[in-house]
Amino acid sequence: MNLSIFFEPLNEDVFASLNKPRTLGFYTSRFVSKFPDWRSADIALLGINETRGCNADAPAPTAASSAARAVRLRLYNLTKGTGRCRLVDLGNLRPGITLDDTYLRLKEIVEVLISHNTLPIIIGGSQDLEYGQYLGYEHLERAVNMVTVDSSVDMTESADATPNKKQLRQILMHEPNYLFSLGQIGYQSYLVEPEVMATLEKLHFEAHRVGEVHQKVQEMEPVVRIADLLTFDISAIRHQDAPGYQPANPFGLTGEEACQLCWYAGLNDSLTSLGIYEYNPELDERSLTAMTIATMIWYFVEGFYHRKNELDFSSKQFTKYAVAFNNDNPDRMLFYKSKNGEKWWLEVEPLSSDKGSRIVPCSYEDYLLAIEGEVPNRWIMTQARIG
Repeated sequence: MNLSIFFEPLNEDVFASLNKPRTLGFYTSRFVSKFPDWRSADIALLGINETRGCNADAPAPTAASSAARAVRLRLYNLTKGTGRCRLVDLGNLRPGITLDDTYLRLKEIVEVLISHNTLPIIIGGSQDLEYGQYLGYEHLERAVNMVTVDSSVDMTESADATPNKKQLRQILMHEPNYLFSLGQIGYQSYLVEPEVMATLEKLHFEAHRVGEVHQKVQEMEPVVRIADLLTFDISAIRHQDAPGYQPANPFGLTGEEACQLCWYAGLNDSLTSLGIYEYNPELDERSLTAMTIATMIWYFVEGFYHRKNELDFSSKQFTKYAVAFNNDNPDRMLFYKSKNGEKWWLEVEPLSSDKGSRIVPCSYEDYLLAIEGEVPNRWIMTQARIG
């Protein structure tokens, strides 16, 4: 497929100086005059100048004022990490005539890239574009897991709400429904309606307040590790570390925590796309947000090249633990621990005999709970979703 027809090339004059040895810019093949060979790349960057999802009347950002451009200028100057690095930059996706057209274009791009084992990193645009990112998984014909990092939960029913405040409802209502799990990280209770949280609880989806992340960011690792796709609303980060969004919020994740989550996402063997949205360069004094996002991507890429490919639980890579219970549901619980690290998984049996069990990421704390006779909440929610 000729993907180049969907993209605008980058300005050669702007990025020509970003080829210093040992920087990411030096190791990234960019669409300037010739479209890069994305099939041989591990990761593909793409920008989107699409903001109609947050303001239908706003003029489209120009190439010179786009979020992706600001991030690229910072990202390409960062020193390359250890190991190999096969990155391409496809340029900026041409928006569709309508917002729905843009969703469908993004769907097609994501679908093609992940089908060829190239992981897309989407930069820029409003958060509703995660709907197009999600649609790119429809061809897989299997249930997928999604994680979103956001200070709010974009599921409003208000008719006059902008698309970037209700895209999660679009995802939940989409037919065919192939969403198995949704994890929400970093929400702030005073920004979310109680009815929305009740809906997430009814669907047995995980939701973690920003205070939980502050308390122990390591407990977010299993939440991220289950994801096939991850989306990041930059407004989840406190204004002091990322001022390039509105309305300003003095509370939220720190820049370090955002980078930690992106490191976990990069390490995730199952994750095949990342979207970072809602960055407005016009509000970004001294390009602080651009630097924060660039560093998040750096940690993601570094994590990607440290993947262990640990998905075969019948192999000798894992130690298997069985925890017995006195009651009948469950009568025992199986855990798997990687011999190459400290990652744990949990096998969940279905309620119905005609469905297979699922092995899902968990934490060491889940294992300790089971030893004490407590059934981990992660086990309960997964079994409820399996049915």
